[in-house]
Amino acid sequence: MAEFTLELNDDQKQVRDWLHGFAADVIRPAASEWDEREETPWPVIQEAAKVGIYSLDFYAQQFFDPTGLGIPMAMEELFWGDAGIALSIVGTGLAAVGVLANGTEEQIGTWIPQMYGDVDDVKVAAFCSSEPDAGSDVASMRTRAVYDQAKDEWVLNGTKTWATNGGIANVHVVVAVVDPELGSKGHASFIVPPATPGLSQGQKFKKHGIRASHTAEVVLEDVRIPGHCLLGGKEKLDQRLARARERAASGGERVKNAAMATFEASRPAVGAMAVGTARAAYEVALDYAKTRTQFGRPIIDNQGIAFQLADMRTQIDAARLLVWRASWMATTGKPFTSAEGSMSKLYASENAKKVTAQAVQILGGNGFTREYPVERMHRDAAIYTIFEGTSEIQRLVIARTLSGMPIR
Repeated sequence: MAEFTLELNDDQKQVRDWLHGFAADVIRPAASEWDEREETPWPVIQEAAKVGIYSLDFYAQQFFDPTGLGIPMAMEELFWGDAGIALSIVGTGLAAVGVLANGTEEQIGTWIPQMYGDVDDVKVAAFCSSEPDAGSDVASMRTRAVYDQAKDEWVLNGTKTWATNGGIANVHVVVAVVDPELGSKGHASFIVPPATPGLSQGQKFKKHGIRASHTAEVVLEDVRIPGHCLLGGKEKLDQRLARARERAASGGERVKNAAMATFEASRPAVGAMAVGTARAAYEVALDYAKTRTQFGRPIIDNQGIAFQLADMRTQIDAARLLVWRASWMATTGKPFTSAEGSMSKLYASENAKKVTAQAVQILGGNGFTREYPVERMHRDAAIYTIFEGTSEIQRLVIARTLSGMPIR
């Protein structure tokens, strides 16, 4: 078991510096353009693939870092560059995590490489869970998966929404209801292979922030997929459903569902994204405060500004520590007895909104214009308190964990 440490080792520092260089030299110069275009930045993803950042091997190396700090370190540096472009680069990872959390070894080996493609033919993947009437309330999910035993096929029908890379993905991972009577415990995850008939893109959303990341509805109309596309396999699903029915009948403890398993694995990573955006805004504000003069002196000489910057830096470091703790705990198999994963996302995401707002305020009128990046960073930061579990849901998870109530 890796010992907890606040010091990155030499290999981690080398990776961090490499990522920081890519974020500074490739992502940041392109950030404003793709934010305005509101399109997937394929040229930047291509560059990330060429240098090895957008690849299964890179994310596997970070995912299996024995300290648990590989993924949060990578997320922080990329999102320090720009949140929208970074999400386009890492968005496939959520679908990959869905397969890693629920799939067999054969499924992992078969589908995750197809999610990324290769340097000459870059692909993306999408994780599809939310629905128009089922966001935080996953028990209200309506997308159905019905097993056709004669053909050994699953038939999917429904509409997903807020799907990163939805409709443009090579591989879609779809969470659907297989047993409505079990509520959220009657869900399962499915792979929808490339070019499967019946899957189409619905509405593409024009967003407040992270505009370089493609977000859309995914419509499923009699989508037929082979039986082996059920993540984990049917035998495992039947066993899980049987246990859920027994627990429901006896009033016993509830079991986790497929979507929750994915989100629990990714929440500290989202916290790290928020840390990266907050840090970027803080650094812009700090540099501005050192060079902007009013009343004959730099504005950082005023306590009103200096104290804001002091608080911003303290809160960013505190958020990073919560993320690192949760990531280390997850990697070393320590249970989240106090919902430490949700704590890290809650604090880091709320802090990103606060810090980016303070950065805009420190820049004054300049901060309100698109001539300076803090305006974009403030818009981008709003998403962290919403996606992959709102702040309200994180508080609910934490409160129920502390009280011993079941997490639905």
